[in-house]
Amino acid sequence: MQDLLPLCASSDLVDGGRAVPFDVVFAGMTCRAFAVRFQGQVHAYLNRCTHIAMELDYQPDRFFDDTGNWLLCATHGAAYRPDTGECAGGPCRGGLVKIELSESGGVVRWHTAWNLQPLAF
Repeated sequence: MQDLLPLCASSDLVDGGRAVPFDVVFAGMTCRAFAVRFQGQVHAYLNRCTHIAMELDYQPDRFFDDTGNWLLCATHGAAYRPDTGECAGGPCRGGLVKIELSESGGVVRWHTAWNLQPLAF
């Protein structure tokens, strides 16, 4: 069964702007994740480059390049499509791990999955 967990207000995500970070347990490991808005739609991914398992952001919660069209890995320059997480150039090995989001009533929610859960408190 999938749970929908509140992440942020819809207004917190602006096209090409700062991401909203959150922590998840993915495949048994605690990982950082992030949500962004691109072309009006919300998207979320694990904050882990596919080239080397390092966080992508070049400054806290900053993932977009100067054009607002690509998510960049600050370490090695891998570029990813913001809408799918697919590798678009640079030293990628596949795409980013996508986390399903939904948006309604001014709230963005992330969806759990069999291998994606919230941190236990």
